[in-house]
Amino acid sequence: MPAASADVRPAPDKVIADIAAYVDRYQVKSALAFETAHYCLIDSLGCGFEALAYPACTKLLGPIVPGTRVTHGARVPGTAFVLDPVHAAFNIGALVRWLDYNDAFYGATVIHPSDTFSGILATADWLSRTRVAGGKQPLTMRAVLEAAVKAYEIMGQLALENSYGGSGLDHTLLVKIAVTAVVAKMLGGTREEIINAVSNAWVDGHALAAFRRKPNTGSRKSWAAGDAASRGVRLALMALKGEMGYPSALTAKTWGFYEVLFKGKPFRFQRPYGSYVIENVLFKIAYPTAFHGQSGVEAAIGLHPLVKDRLDDIARVEVKCHNSTMVILDKTGPLANPADRDHCMQYMMAVGMIFGKLTAGDYEDHVAADPRIDALRAKMHLSESAVFEREYHDPAKRTNANSIRVTFKDGTRSPLSQVDYPLGHRRRRKEGIPLLIGKFETNVARVFAEKQRRAITKVCLDRKRLAAMPVNEFFDLMSV
Repeated sequence: MPAASADVRPAPDKVIADIAAYVDRYQVKSALAFETAHYCLIDSLGCGFEALAYPACTKLLGPIVPGTRVTHGARVPGTAFVLDPVHAAFNIGALVRWLDYNDAFYGATVIHPSDTFSGILATADWLSRTRVAGGKQPLTMRAVLEAAVKAYEIMGQLALENSYGGSGLDHTLLVKIAVTAVVAKMLGGTREEIINAVSNAWVDGHALAAFRRKPNTGSRKSWAAGDAASRGVRLALMALKGEMGYPSALTAKTWGFYEVLFKGKPFRFQRPYGSYVIENVLFKIAYPTAFHGQSGVEAAIGLHPLVKDRLDDIARVEVKCHNSTMVILDKTGPLANPADRDHCMQYMMAVGMIFGKLTAGDYEDHVAADPRIDALRAKMHLSESAVFEREYHDPAKRTNANSIRVTFKDGTRSPLSQVDYPLGHRRRRKEGIPLLIGKFETNVARVFAEKQRRAITKVCLDRKRLAAMPVNEFFDLMSV
């Protein structure tokens, strides 16, 4: 019989130890990182305010047991709910993510790092109120922004070179990892407690990507991030109570994450942890679309004046994109629901060409019933551009390009409409930020009466005042 291997508990996996060290020690000094974190925060809140108009989202909100109100609990912005931090994270996460309008970052795995705000904000508000009740100082919003920089960085660095979808896993597992780490630190965790918490997050059950891909695309993709964030808060709280960790959660032979869920491959990293991810995040400013569709919709709308009165004359529509767009957004045939439509490049481009716009409401059934949309979809042909694919992955460029050209029945063709960098790209910040602020102001006005609207926007658009504000006071501004 082979000799039994020694049951010696190993040192923590380097990936887990590095995350803990970064969260525990790294000091964010980048002014650009804090500036961008501020915009990420207000944009995420605004996305949540817009989602409050959608019953499919709001039916999921509130306490698990109706009528429950938690003493010193966390507020859910735009609502009257006061919840424990775990369920508050789910609520906030569902709001922020519902319309697929919050920011994104790309690499081998596309992520939405603002999903982590749900766990950070819920924990910060509950923790601040608990501290005040005990005669202690609350956290300030600067602590929230610093935690966000680190959460974005953890998610992004784990996503840049590693394809979780390639193993059938949903990218929201990275929301859970990042939230677990930064929340454990916010709660006062030691390095060892952060390691324990993060190791538990890695051995936790992870969502499959089935609900995000054809033929099963559905609304879970709009609440999966909130679910992951809430689990991260739960695991961090457990670690702070002394729950043990699993040091080789990733590398353990036979039973570790790498062998069970990642085809035996270790993670690859492009750069050390810092503030790169939040500084280069892509905002979704003009269109609530899947990440890869941002430039495609912009390009399609560019053709609207030319084609809007000639839809019946169109013979063929050629669309060029990169590989991830082909895998995620190339859909023909019937589309079952809004979640299916906002991940269909043909649908999004058709709406843009026909109407010259694309809003969250354009994914609803009453718009999708317009026969011109499916008629135009049927004429579209998507193909991969080697140049777009190469420049999408090039760290020096990080394009997210799409192009579209129409051929009419008489043989004439439209000009090529191509967008390499969508409006929310870092290279277009000067153009994009004023529009992002406008998006936020519009979304605040959807929910709050004039006096409260003015108070919220006044604070949120004053970066220094916002950073210095106690978290609980900030949340009080947004309660209804």
